[in-house]
Amino acid sequence: QVQLAESGGGLVQPGDSLALSCVASGSILVINSMGWYRQAPGKGRELVAIITSGGINTMYADSVKGRSAISSDVKKNMVYLEMHSLKPEDTAVYYCNAEILTQNLDTSEYWGQGTQVTVSS
Repeated sequence: QVQLAESGGGLVQPGDSLALSCVASGSILVINSMGWYRQAPGKGRELVAIITSGGINTMYADSVKGRSAISSDVKKNMVYLEMHSLKPEDTAVYYCNAEILTQNLDTSEYWGQGTQVTVSS
């Protein structure tokens, strides 16, 4: 069993910054990648940013590129997302995602419960 738990989020004003964090726990052997997705009301889930094991590679959605930074702490099984210059269109539920090799040698994709980010004045 693997669990992902997000923290951070909340109500912020346009132009503000925000930090999200996510911790993975359970029968983890190797975390291949961790990332953040978001889903706005009435829209599908979209990739925000992803980081591979050890932080070697990162990828960002065009909509957040240049004003977001994803990082990870391998020892703590954590991933972080900093977002700056937030816009109302960043309003969404943000989900943590991870591809994990478990101790029973299965590789699967896991999701957190999501954390609401609302950007409004």
